Amino acid sequence: MIVYLNGEFLPLEEARVPVLDRGFIFGDGVYEVIPVYNGLIFKLAEHLQRLENSLSGIKLANPFTTEEWTGILNSVITRNDGGDRSIYLQVTRGIAKRDHQFPQVVNPTVLVMSNPLNRVAVPAPITAITCEDTRWKRCDIKSIALLPNILLRQAAVEAGANEAILIRDGFVTEGAASNVFIVENGVVITPPKSNFILPGITRDIVLEIMPSAKEQNISEAQLRSADEIWVTSSTREILPVISLDNQPVGTGEVGAVWSQVLELYKQL
Repeated sequence: MIVYLNGEFLPLEEARVPVLDRGFIFGDGVYEVIPVYNGLIFKLAEHLQRLENSLSGIKLANPFTTEEWTGILNSVITRNDGGDRSIYLQVTRGIAKRDHQFPQVVNPTVLVMSNPLNRVAVPAPITAITCEDTRWKRCDIKSIALLPNILLRQAAVEAGANEAILIRDGFVTEGAASNVFIVENGVVITPPKSNFILPGITRDIVLEIMPSAKEQNISEAQLRSADEIWVTSSTREILPVISLDNQPVGTGEVGAVWSQVLELYKQL
């Protein structure tokens, strides 16, 4: 695998950052994950805008223009033989003496790498558990400081499930690494954007291709009685949840509305 690190393209095994990088010391940075289909970056403008929003949220200037980012990302794709891929890019505040306050001189560390994206025609359904949303109040920033999300996902794994759906003050926020949709009496619903959820690109695509879908709060009771539950993310796309806390969702089978939205997503 060839990666981009601070102006160089080099094998992953040779990529190194100093231990005083603020990403390593503090988790002081942000990231993006972008799908690539047939060598073409999907929804690049939307991902770069979200990156800009995250950088602004941590008061770090964007190190590159849109054109520069596009060139770097396409170079990484080409050097890794194109095809269907997942791009990971990360920007930290760079190297400085360990101190909580921002360094006076900032030289961001930029990493871009890519992995094959193994897609299937019809994704397998998954299971989920519910957990209290114990994360901070700026989940709209795509921060590399993901320890709370990691612990929540691990709780799901230890319970024999694939994802944790998070509840805050009686309402659904999102998954540990996904956005959440339900189908209630034929209506598709997802929580509205706020500082408690990441504004997912795939989430927004679902709202585009399903114009009747609604953005409104989902109570825990609504989640548990939903006819269908889905989770969405850039690399996992749209996955149906057929079991929640060891109880069947709806009929316990993949729902008809999910099948419809999956076909629309494929067409897009």
